[in-house]
Amino acid sequence: MVGLCRELTKWWLALCTFARVEGVEPTNNVSERALRPAVLWRKGSVGADSEAGSRFAERLLTVVATCRQQGRPLLDFLVAAGEAARHGTAAPSLVRTV
Repeated sequence: MVGLCRELTKWWLALCTFARVEGVEPTNNVSERALRPAVLWRKGSVGADSEAGSRFAERLLTVVATCRQQGRPLLDFLVAAGEAARHGTAAPSLVRTV
């Protein structure tokens, strides 16, 4: 019990962010909704046959979810990434600059 209290004390400010910051939800529903298509894909396809296939699927599903969240056209991002790889230039970033 002492260990639990110590951990809660250490993380208390972060755990209560939703109470202090306007617009921060107290649940992880947004994250759960973002992961749902990946979970459904994994269940429907029985995953990948190799470690490399798993890494590819993880990365592609991350790109899909991030583009959707940012309102960016997925196809435009994938074309830009393919062209960058072909020309040996820097890949487009998923990090949105403000």
